[in-house]
Amino acid sequence: MNSPYSPYTTFTPPEWGKLYDDSSESSSLTAEDLLALQGINESLSLEQIREAYLPLSKLLNLIVETTIAMRQAKNLFLKKASGTVPFIIGIAGSVAVGKSTTARLLQKLLSCGPSHPRVDLVTTDGFLYPNEVLVQRGIMAKKGFPESYDTRRLIQFLADVKSGVPQVECPVYSHLEYDIVKGKKQRVIQPDIVIMEGLNVLQTNTLNSAPDVFVSDFFDFSIYVDADSALIENWYIDRFKILRNTAFQSEHSYFHKYSTLTETEAVDTARSIWQEINYSNLIHNILPTRSRADLILTKTEQHKLKSVHIKK
Repeated sequence: MNSPYSPYTTFTPPEWGKLYDDSSESSSLTAEDLLALQGINESLSLEQIREAYLPLSKLLNLIVETTIAMRQAKNLFLKKASGTVPFIIGIAGSVAVGKSTTARLLQKLLSCGPSHPRVDLVTTDGFLYPNEVLVQRGIMAKKGFPESYDTRRLIQFLADVKSGVPQVECPVYSHLEYDIVKGKKQRVIQPDIVIMEGLNVLQTNTLNSAPDVFVSDFFDFSIYVDADSALIENWYIDRFKILRNTAFQSEHSYFHKYSTLTETEAVDTARSIWQEINYSNLIHNILPTRSRADLILTKTEQHKLKSVHIKK
């Protein structure tokens, strides 16, 4: 990233934090808000919000305003009516890196922006094929890999949202059941901003999709949440251990079989799953998309901000 030929400009946390000059906005988030927004094994502080996320939300607010103005100017020239076209933000990154927390934080902060826009959050988990389909195709162990998603359906969803369709529906995924919830839909009704979060949002794989049409083609801005793979592995193992004593205890949990593992067995199992599935997916499918992002948010220990890289 520090090469003179890099397409990115790099900021340290103090440099990035100084770009936000209104310290009053941080008061809009309370300690209770942070508890609700943070991940299972993440601990957010107001200092982290001020240092990393308030500058990012300020930047996005400016870009949203500029994009809307550009669309209005274009429609004026083309003599077209100005309909509601949501600004779409894509957030990519590995399993356990904290992209879901980033998405939730941005949803909250952006919705508290000057114009109080309506911000919807959609995850690509809902576009995974149901387990029965994955089993039939022999790719259950590849869940999260490009071939496990109904990419055509995801692209059609984004095309409808971007076209201003009044109401667009998408499937809902249950992490407890580890499957698509039959008959349940999420409705997206002309929001101002849509945040699309998932492993695969920056991938160029065209399996089951129209040739030369990618998910990221519909994004107005994209973010990649990054960290050293050894750190992500530790976060994944820590999360697995917590889930073993919480969500996995439910008889409805797909992973209930792991609830009786000892501490050592849980660590060994989590590390095996990480190495065989999630690390492989990261190296071969997710990490190669990092350079396609408009902004890279790099984390260090305890999910703290290490650096920000933004395209020149």
